[in-house]
Amino acid sequence: MMADNERPNGNGRILAASLVGTAIEFYDFYIYATAASLVFGPLFFPAESASAQLLAAYASFGIAFFARPVGSIVFGHFGDRIGRKSTLVASLLLMGGSTLLIAFLPTYASMGWVAPFLLCLLRFGQGFGLGGEWGGAALLAVENAPPGWRGRFGMFPQLGAPVGFILANGLFLILGTLLSPEEFQRWGWRIPFLLSALLVIVGLWVRLRIAETPAFARMLAEERPPAVPLREAFARHMPEIVCGTFAAVSCFAFFYLATAFALGYGTTTRGISRETFLSIQLLAILFLAVGILISGYCSDRRSPRFVLAAGCILGIPLGFVLAPMLAGSVAAIFAFLAMALFVMGLLYGPLGAWLPGLFPARVRYTGVSIAFNMGGIFGGALTPFAAQALAERGGLAWVGGYLSLAALVSLLALALLPKGVEARAGIEPACKDLQSSA
Repeated sequence: MMADNERPNGNGRILAASLVGTAIEFYDFYIYATAASLVFGPLFFPAESASAQLLAAYASFGIAFFARPVGSIVFGHFGDRIGRKSTLVASLLLMGGSTLLIAFLPTYASMGWVAPFLLCLLRFGQGFGLGGEWGGAALLAVENAPPGWRGRFGMFPQLGAPVGFILANGLFLILGTLLSPEEFQRWGWRIPFLLSALLVIVGLWVRLRIAETPAFARMLAEERPPAVPLREAFARHMPEIVCGTFAAVSCFAFFYLATAFALGYGTTTRGISRETFLSIQLLAILFLAVGILISGYCSDRRSPRFVLAAGCILGIPLGFVLAPMLAGSVAAIFAFLAMALFVMGLLYGPLGAWLPGLFPARVRYTGVSIAFNMGGIFGGALTPFAAQALAERGGLAWVGGYLSLAALVSLLALALLPKGVEARAGIEPACKDLQSSA
């Protein structure tokens, strides 16, 4: 590997800057998902039934996924025209500011319809900022990667998922231990949103110390950036956007079924204590980290597409065991969550290297961000809501079918994309040609 002094951005600084933003992203997203599962229903929505309030809370959770493609268009435009660094800083500020303000929201009991409106507005702000976050973090890593290290560099933004999850889940677990249920519902849930400000400060400090990526700097030196990156991306790379979108569907479905839906189902329908369920999820998330690490190394030895396909194939049969395992003992629930999150690691880890390889540098930020965030809509936005509705009407077997279908859809998307696409785009200049590692 190159030494730090051989490039303007040291490798350690690059990887830290790519990881920190996605860690904050998952922290922000998961504290919202956890709060939606536990307290947002009765706090922000009118009382009809506990199930209706939970569905409303899950619906507000999904708003951010629809905001993310809008953010990906805006931040992708500037990321492909003025650079990766400044765009990443702006996305982090918007994302962090929206999360912080949720801590100060009034409840439905005190402000009526204004409370859920403001909650949804800030949730939209979260998603808008996040629309430019993951794509920029992935490009920061892979556009600086030495030859043969694209998969391992590309996995660092993905490792932000278990880091952010552990921070969020661990904090909720501590609060659940220290506070009574009444104290947690009255004011304790606000603490994780307040503490997000500290993470944003750290993220800004790291990102303001990095230089622009070599690939973008070289592109500017050789040609003018596109006037409208979105138009060029759709005109010249529509198959890559469509297949990239559906290839990402399964990782979102696996994650939010094993986290947000499972938590809501376990604590409400099954009556398992919040602390117990958060504890088993905290242990299970370690399998996600293991899956991401394995996928990074395997991506460099084979190819990111090969690892993604393997994850999809392993994921299809998991849907058939979802119902008996989530309806079983706590040990069975943990085993299912561990398996599902490990497979999610195999599905999520290669995306950081695979998606950037589908697009040339001039529209890479736009193409990657749109594909990833559209995948989030189809795979993540409606998943907790749809799974809750399926569980109530048809039972857990239907939820398992939903999971298997998501893995099958991603596998078909990978199969439909021509094999030469990754080699055509290239990750220049640090990675030479994608053929060196694919």
